[in-house]
Amino acid sequence: MRGVWLFALVAALIVLSGVMQSWNVALGIVNMGLVSAIMALGVNMQWGYAGLFNIGVMGFVALGGLAAVLIGMPPVAEAWQAGGARLLAALALGAGVIAAAALVWKRMAPGTARTLAMTVLLIGGFFAFRAVYDPAASAIEAVDPAVSGYLGGLGLPILLAWPVGGLLAAAAAWAIGKVALGLRSDYLAIATLGIAEIIIAVLKNEDWLSRGVKNVIGLPRPVPYEIDLQESAAFVEGVGALGADPVIASSIAVKLGYMALFLAVLGILLWLSQMALKSPWGRMMRAIRDNEVAAEAMGKDVTRRHLQIFILGSAVLGLAGAMMTTLDGQLVPTAYQPLRFTFLVWVMVIVGGSGNNYGAVLGGFLIWFLWVQVEPVGLWLMQTITAGLPETSALRTHLQDAAAHMRLLTMGVVLLLVLRFAPRGLLPEK
Repeated sequence: MRGVWLFALVAALIVLSGVMQSWNVALGIVNMGLVSAIMALGVNMQWGYAGLFNIGVMGFVALGGLAAVLIGMPPVAEAWQAGGARLLAALALGAGVIAAAALVWKRMAPGTARTLAMTVLLIGGFFAFRAVYDPAASAIEAVDPAVSGYLGGLGLPILLAWPVGGLLAAAAAWAIGKVALGLRSDYLAIATLGIAEIIIAVLKNEDWLSRGVKNVIGLPRPVPYEIDLQESAAFVEGVGALGADPVIASSIAVKLGYMALFLAVLGILLWLSQMALKSPWGRMMRAIRDNEVAAEAMGKDVTRRHLQIFILGSAVLGLAGAMMTTLDGQLVPTAYQPLRFTFLVWVMVIVGGSGNNYGAVLGGFLIWFLWVQVEPVGLWLMQTITAGLPETSALRTHLQDAAAHMRLLTMGVVLLLVLRFAPRGLLPEK
């Protein structure tokens, strides 16, 4: 019943936002709360199930956003003609150099000869790669850079980008896990942090891939555009019969469409997560988390299982990233900040209850609601407190300007209170 009451409280807060502000605001909170809950589920799989400390959440979410561009946007024919084939050849050359280096390392005996062969292969391969890659990238980025300047995507339905985002994130997780999971646990945290920053740097600087800081806008949508609904005679007549404004009603209808899609994804993921957690596999993962030495003594391959759960959790993060970019309708690489896409997601998991899937969902909704509403509520509070002060008062100006920092203060206070009075979260693991 505790969980029911907590979910009811969060629902009541969202409904209150709809009554006091607008239903557009409330539905916006619900949609991003659903995406945040999926992100929290992904981190909860890694930390709550297996004790893996992933502080590169931002990078996996960004890969999901990139998938939305690569799948949903139409291809830019001029860019492909200018350098698409050469760029693909450069990427194939780079992959071939890496594969050849791995083969040399594996086949040759340790010693001076192997070191020399690796050095020559990697240095020569790097310069060969850049000789093909740089002219191709420059040619692509020179194609109408104010509008395109990139290759575009495949022009497929945007919903296909959601599983592809999960696959991209899973591939990155596999590469990181193969290197770091066999080492001490702190190496995984360092590796994920570094890879996340590398991913964001690539998105910001490789214009041919995602337009860099110019941003990709106008992503296709799985639901109608508001303007299309407003121009529909049937829709306008229907909402008119209800006495509603077609502009507001169209915005609400679009948000409800997204909400239905996101609820379906969250419901499927939550059901699968619960089934996995209650299965022998889930009990094995928790046994490994609690005592790796004992689990290994019982014949369990700890490193392999860690890699498995790390890939699964990262795939969920990539899926959530693709969903969020679809909702936003644009890819903005500069918007991926560790505070929003790593720290905040970890707060959701810790506050909700590590190891509890329902706790992760609760934390996603609660923390996102606070993140959105604390700043306007804080401004209202400061304005109320300083209402009796003169307009020229330095204290009044300072307090009202400080309301913008209420988000960070509130997150810190909430985290401290939960760690002090409910260290296992609002919905502890059973």
